[in-house]
Amino acid sequence: MHEILTIQLGQRANYLATHFWNLQESYFTYNGEDDSPVDHDVHFRPGIGADGGETFTPRTLIYDLKGAFGTLRKHNALYELSEDSTPGQGLWDGKEIVHKLAPIAASDYQKSLDEGTAPQPLSSETVRFWSDYNRVFYHPRSIVQLNDYELNSKIMPFEDWTIGEDLFNDIDKEHDLLDRDVRPFVEECDQLRALQLFTGSDDAWGGFAARYIDRLVDEYGKKAVLVWALEDGKRVHQTTRLKRDMNKARSLHAISPQSTLYTPILDPPTRVPPSLHLNPHSEWYSSALVSVAMESVTLPTRLRPYQDFESLLAGDDSTHKIFELQCSILSSKASAESQSAIQAKQSNRGEVFGTEPSKAESKFDLDFTYDGYSSDKSHIYNQLQVLRGVDPDEKDEPSSGEDIGITRRKRLYNSEPMFHRFHTSLQFPILGSFPNTMFASPNSEQKINVLAALSASSRTAEKIKGMETAASRVIGVDERENLVNGLGEIRESYETGWMSDSDFDDE
Repeated sequence: MHEILTIQLGQRANYLATHFWNLQESYFTYNGEDDSPVDHDVHFRPGIGADGGETFTPRTLIYDLKGAFGTLRKHNALYELSEDSTPGQGLWDGKEIVHKLAPIAASDYQKSLDEGTAPQPLSSETVRFWSDYNRVFYHPRSIVQLNDYELNSKIMPFEDWTIGEDLFNDIDKEHDLLDRDVRPFVEECDQLRALQLFTGSDDAWGGFAARYIDRLVDEYGKKAVLVWALEDGKRVHQTTRLKRDMNKARSLHAISPQSTLYTPILDPPTRVPPSLHLNPHSEWYSSALVSVAMESVTLPTRLRPYQDFESLLAGDDSTHKIFELQCSILSSKASAESQSAIQAKQSNRGEVFGTEPSKAESKFDLDFTYDGYSSDKSHIYNQLQVLRGVDPDEKDEPSSGEDIGITRRKRLYNSEPMFHRFHTSLQFPILGSFPNTMFASPNSEQKINVLAALSASSRTAEKIKGMETAASRVIGVDERENLVNGLGEIRESYETGWMSDSDFDDE
């Protein structure tokens, strides 16, 4: 097996990760059904419940602040033991005064799941926490509440990057988080393949993640590190926006060099096609849209047979680690011929048939990373596409049997983009935990066809140049030189050979 351990850091990350786990649970098949094309052992772990029965729970660690877990309990129905209603006093024979916070009432959706009845559709008003639409049971070790800070606190907001950095250092010094939290999950694996992190990058969680990844890389340096760096895409006051921009710059500077994949994600994206309905003020809504692209583009890591997804991210030079997340929703009503035309427009033939296209695609309906940073001069260095639910047109299948490695080396030699396409007939399922009005007209089976992509391109250089300029004006002198120079070194790998210095002259 090639297992992946997931680490979730913060409220925004947990909204997205909850959609991710609900989707993984939906791929399970039961008696009398065909085997699932998804290898569940990649993300789920077997165990034993409190009653001695077998369990199968996500291989994940969920970190969040006090008050952020909603109705989710550390010990759920699989692991809770009946408690003695009249426990003994032990050595203490005095009176006890117990102070408890008022419990949060379970949502109607969760009540229906517990009772085994059909739940009513969710809405932005009924989803208060990410746990309100959660459909899976977690192992008690997966739930890690950080009591030093409270969710949405006005007195001690969890916003500054250095606050997260200091919090991790303090907790790690006291408990050794790798020994306490990570190692028990890793030791269960036959062959740990990668560490996947969902984290905020424009608040204190960016600093927490940076120091966490330092420890992970020191301990598991040969494992791939896949980072989904979430940014608040909503419009805010200029002062708040500037603080978030500096947090993003620090996160990119500290985390991306140590990652196999670092993907900045605007949640919600700036532009949404009119065919989609999005409530940008609901994290449940916006994270659901992000999950369409994120879950689709990582699907090859879970499909049978095993796919070496991480080596394709590295390309042939291993210098481009910052990727853009993009996707298009493909019509399910189109004929096979018109669907092939859509594919031909969005990309030429992919490596799924043993060859590579002459040009990777740069136009998608949804851009979750660098909206506003598009240019005809932009160059794609490496692109991975995942096409799900649409059968490629067989007449376009090339007959060449040339080795893929040779083809990719030729493309590198000719300064052409690296490209790989995965195809699967497995459509994206629209679950009951999903906003049911997001897509105008999903088919009768509530599934959609998706083209998702990860792209490393010269647009990253444009984005980082903007970060450098802002940092040089705002960041204190003690940190400025290290941050600006570090960002400059990262930027150079995304512009060398494709842009002249004149393209980046300061205003």
